[in-house]
Amino acid sequence: MKLATITALLVSLVLVAEAAQADEALAQSKGCLGCHAVDKKVLGPAYKDVAAKYAGQNVVDQLAQKVIKGGGGVWGQIPMPPNSVTPEEAKKLVQWVLSKK
Repeated sequence: MKLATITALLVSLVLVAEAAQADEALAQSKGCLGCHAVDKKVLGPAYKDVAAKYAGQNVVDQLAQKVIKGGGGVWGQIPMPPNSVTPEEAKKLVQWVLSKK
C-alpha cells in the first residue's frame, strides 16, 4: 500500500515538472523571455512580481487577453505588444506565470 502511494506521488511530481518545463518552453518559443524573466525585471516585469501582484485573484482570462492583445500602463511606460498566441496558449502562459511565486 505504501509503495503504491509513493509511486503515485512520484508520478504526479514528474507530470507537474514536465508541464512546468513545457510551459517555459512555450514562453521561450513565443518570445516572452525576450522581455521577461522569472525573477528579474527585463523590459517587462519579472514573472514573480506579476504572480505576487495578482495572488489570490481570478485573473487568468483577463491577463490572457493582455497577452493576446497587448497592453500597457500597469508596469510602466513600455507597453506589451500583441502576441501571436491562441487563447489556450495565452491561458497556459498566464497560469504558468501566476505559479511563479
